Amino acid sequence: MSELEPRDEEPRPDLDPDDPADPMANPGLPEHEWRPTDVDPALERRAERQVAGMFGLAAVLALAFCVCYFVVPLDTDTRFLGFTAQNFALGVCLGGALLLIGLGAIQWAKKLMADHEIIEMRHPAKSSDDDRQAALEQISQGGEESGIGRRPLIRNSLFGALGVLGLPAIVMLRDLGPLPGDKQYHTVWKKGMRIVNDVSGTPIKPSDVAEGQLTNAEPAALFETDEHGEPVIHGSDALAAKGKAAVILLRMPPEDIKAPKGRENWSIDGILCYSKICTHVGCPISLYEQQTHHVLCPCHQSTFDLADGGKVIFGPAYRALPQLQLGVDDEGYLIAMNDFEDVVGPSFPEIHQEP
Repeated sequence: MSELEPRDEEPRPDLDPDDPADPMANPGLPEHEWRPTDVDPALERRAERQVAGMFGLAAVLALAFCVCYFVVPLDTDTRFLGFTAQNFALGVCLGGALLLIGLGAIQWAKKLMADHEIIEMRHPAKSSDDDRQAALEQISQGGEESGIGRRPLIRNSLFGALGVLGLPAIVMLRDLGPLPGDKQYHTVWKKGMRIVNDVSGTPIKPSDVAEGQLTNAEPAALFETDEHGEPVIHGSDALAAKGKAAVILLRMPPEDIKAPKGRENWSIDGILCYSKICTHVGCPISLYEQQTHHVLCPCHQSTFDLADGGKVIFGPAYRALPQLQLGVDDEGYLIAMNDFEDVVGPSFPEIHQEP
C-alpha cells in the first residue's frame, strides 16, 4: 500500500440542520475506493517513470525548438500542411513541450498525489485570520502530500523541463530584430554622394539655391535603381534612411557665416547644409527666419542658429543640428564630402557633447 493513504472522513457531530451556516446534516461518505497505484508499488513506480518521461521529453522538444529556429530555413515556398516549414517545426516542438508538461502534471495528480475525499462548508467571501492561517497550512500540507519532496525523479525532471522551456522564449527574442550596433551613428551619406531635391530627385547645383531660400533635400542613393528599374533601397529600409538622412539647404551672405573651428570650408558660396531632424525628439524642422538665419522646430520651438554652426539658442534641444560638409563634383552638382560627424536625431545617454 502507498505511504499516502486517504483519510477516512467521519460525520461531523457539530452540524446543526437549524443553523443557516449548516444547511444540511452530513450525509456521510461512501467507502473509499483505492487506486491501483495506491495498492501496487510496481504500478506506482511505473506511473512515476511515466510522469518523469513526459517531463524529460518536454525538455527535449524545447531544445528541438531552439535547433529548428536556427536550422530550418525561413522559406515561404517550403510548406507542410499549409504552413511554412519553420513555423510548423516551431509550433510542433513548442506545443508538444507544453502539452507534455501539462499531461505529466495531470498524470502525477491523478495517480500519485494524495487521494481522499473532503468536506468544505460554504463560507462568506471575506476570510477570517484563522481561515487564512488554515489556508497556508493546507498549502503546506498539499506540498507534503504531493510527494514532491519524496519523489526526486519527478521533481528534478519537472524542474528540468520548466528550466529548458525558458530557452525558446530567449531564442524568440531574436525575432524582435537585430541589435542596432552603431547604426544610430551613421546615415547613407558618404563622400561624393550628390544632394538631390527630396521630391523629384533632381541633383542640385549651387546656382539653384537662392539666397534666403530653404530647400529640402535627400541623398541621391534613395533615388538609385537597379538594372530592372527597382529602387536599390526600398521598403522600410528606404523610410528609415530617408528619416535619418533628410537635410535642408540654404544660402546666406558668406560674411554672415560664423563657422565653428574646423568647419571653415564646409560651405559653398554661402550655401550650408544641415540635418532636417531636430535633436530634441526628432521632429522635422523647416520654419526658417531669413533675416536672423534661425530655424525653428514646430513641435517644441527649439531654435537653431544656422549661421553659427546650427547651435541651439532656444528651446529644449540639447545639441546643435548636425552639419554636412559640402563640395561640388566635376559636373557642378552639390555633393557631400562625408557623412555627418554628429549623431542625427534625438540625443541619447551615450552622447556626451556640449551644445
